[in-house]
Amino acid sequence: MRTFGDYELDDDRARLDLDVVWKFLSTEAYWGRWRTREQVEAAIDGSWRVVGAYRGSGQVGFARAFSDGVSSAYLADVFVVDSARGSGLGKEIVREMIDNGPGAQFRWMLHTADAHGLYRQFGFAEHTRGHYLEREGPHAATFVANADR
Repeated sequence: MRTFGDYELDDDRARLDLDVVWKFLSTEAYWGRWRTREQVEAAIDGSWRVVGAYRGSGQVGFARAFSDGVSSAYLADVFVVDSARGSGLGKEIVREMIDNGPGAQFRWMLHTADAHGLYRQFGFAEHTRGHYLEREGPHAATFVANADR
């Protein structure tokens, strides 16, 4: 556990408030509104690492990652609730996940439609060398359509 101002960042998955995570991902996250609660919980259960952000006893942010545990990881479902935005908490959640955790030396990947500036601060960049291939899943069109809202 680490503190950042009035917030605590913790990778204890037992501390997660799944109601908060579900509410955000199902109503505000353009990338995940199509998922059912059961799918969200299964994704969390299958994640290599999770980081929750808390103010007092309430959860106000979240990120998860899946990984091979050796060389690469994918950052997913990063969010901060409206009431905690503007404090730098999103940056701290990402920092805790990728720089302060056991994957600090990994190659990290992610997809985003709107937060390029945040992730560039951590060394993420668009791939132009043609080494990265992707097979989009059936919800890719939903992701793109929701990102434009």
